[in-house]
Amino acid sequence: MDLSTAVWRKSSRSSDNGGQCVEVATNLPGVVAVRDSKDPEGPKLIFTPAEWRAFIGGVEDGEFG
Repeated sequence: MDLSTAVWRKSSRSSDNGGQCVEVATNLPGVVAVRDSKDPEGPKLIFTPAEWRAFIGGVEDGEFG
């Protein structure tokens, strides 16, 4: 998948101290891309918008805690 036009934003839950940082791109048609900000050229996770909403809902509900 071509992510060259992705506009990455840092998660509001990520800290500025170089710790666990996640970036999300939501400007791509039909997908939500996620990457590790410390490794921007590394692997990316690709979700459909529905999968992303389900994942975020699970996080908010403490399903992964």
